[in-house]
Amino acid sequence: MSDLIIHGGKPLSGTIAPSGNKNSVLPILCATLLTDAKVVLRHVPHITDVEKLVHFFAEQGSVIAWDRAAGAMTIDHSGFDAGRLNGELPAGMRSSVLLFAPLLQRMKKITLPTNAKGCSLGVRELDPHLEILEKLGAKVTHNGDLKMSLQGRFRGARHWPDYMSVTATENFVMAAVLAEGESVLINAASEPHVQDLCAMLVALGAKIAGLGTSQLTVTGVKSLKGGVFTIHTDHHEVVTFLALGAITGGEVRVKNSVPHHFDLINRSFAKLGVAVEYDGDTAFVRKRQKLVVTEPFTSNLLPKIEAAPWPYFPVDLLPCMIALAVRAEGTVMFWNKVYEGGFTWMSELSKFGAHVVVSDPHRITVFGAKPLRPAVVEAPYIIRAAVALYMVAASIPGKSVVKNADTIRRAHPSFVENLRSLGAEVEWK
Repeated sequence: MSDLIIHGGKPLSGTIAPSGNKNSVLPILCATLLTDAKVVLRHVPHITDVEKLVHFFAEQGSVIAWDRAAGAMTIDHSGFDAGRLNGELPAGMRSSVLLFAPLLQRMKKITLPTNAKGCSLGVRELDPHLEILEKLGAKVTHNGDLKMSLQGRFRGARHWPDYMSVTATENFVMAAVLAEGESVLINAASEPHVQDLCAMLVALGAKIAGLGTSQLTVTGVKSLKGGVFTIHTDHHEVVTFLALGAITGGEVRVKNSVPHHFDLINRSFAKLGVAVEYDGDTAFVRKRQKLVVTEPFTSNLLPKIEAAPWPYFPVDLLPCMIALAVRAEGTVMFWNKVYEGGFTWMSELSKFGAHVVVSDPHRITVFGAKPLRPAVVEAPYIIRAAVALYMVAASIPGKSVVKNADTIRRAHPSFVENLRSLGAEVEWK
C-alpha cells in the first residue's frame, strides 16, 4: 500500500489531536543511550523511523516496552552490548547521524560505512557532525569506512559552525552533556525539536543554558539519571491539518497546538487569506475562507514567504503554503533558503494544472487560482511535499492518485484515519 486514492472536492471539517513531534522523538530516543537508567517517554508517535530505532536498540540488547496505542515507551539500555553492533545503523533514515555522539560516548570506538541518507532534499553533508565530534575530542578518520574513537570522556570546547544545522546542534548537545568542562555552540539551531531535546536532557540532569536561542552553553556532568518526559506536539502536523481545512473550505480544529510557536506561521497563513484563530490552545480555521494573496504595501514587490532556520518560517512547511497558494487568487514567491532540492516536485504539481515558475533551485513563483483538474501524480521522497500533493488533490472534485506516498508515514502515523475523521474520501492502495 503506497498510493493514495483521493476523491476530492469535499470540505474537511472536524477536530484533530496531533501526534508527538517526529523531529523531537528521534534525537530524544538517541539521547536515551547516554544513560543506563530507565527513561519513560510519553506522546511518542508511532512512525516508521521510531520502529527502526527501537529495533536497532533491541538488537544490541536494550529492553524497550512500547505501548503504541497509548504513546508511552519505557527504555532500559543497561543491557546494551556494544559487541553486537555490526557496523550498520538503521537503514533509510537520515537521523542515524544522531547516533554518532551517543554511540561514541558508550562504545568509545565505532566503524561505519558512509551511507547515511534520508529524504530527497539535496546533499546532506556529514562534515558538520564530524567537525563537532573532533572539536569535542574525538578522533575521526575516513578511508572507505568512517572510523571514530574517543579516549575517556568528550572534552568541553567552543564551536562556531558555518550554518545553523538542527542535527549537528543535537549531536553537539549530546556530546557536550557528559563532557569534561564547559562547551559553547554559537550559531546553534533553535527549532522546537531542538528545544525539546535539550529540555529532555535537562530533565535527566544535564546542565544546558540558552534553550531556544542561537547560543547554547553546556556544562558537562559525570552521568545522567533516568526520568519521565512528554514529547511536545508536532507543529508541522498542526499546520498540515489547518491548511487542509483552509484549502478545502472546511473548519478544522487542532488541539494542543503550541500557540507560542505560531506567530510567524500564522502571519504566513494570513498572506494567503487564511485566518488562524484560537480557543485556548486549540487552533482552528473557519469554513469557507476566501483564499486571496495579501498585497504588500510596497506594491512593486511580489508577496513572498521565506523559509530558513528557526525562527524563520520552517522550511519543511513551505509545501503546505505552496498548495494553498495554488488555490489562492494572486501571485506569491516562495524562497527556500535551506535545501537546493526542495522544489523538484513542481512538475508533479503542474499535472493538476497549477501554474508555477521555477526561478532557480531555491525560488519559485506561484500564479494562483488557475483551473485545476484531477490527476495522477508521483510523490517525491519528501514528507510534506507528498502531503501538499494530497492537499491539492483534496481540493479538486473527482478522483486523483498520489503514487508512492508512503513517505507520509514517516511523520503521520494515522494520516488516512485522521483524514477520514474529517470527512475525506481517501484510502491507501
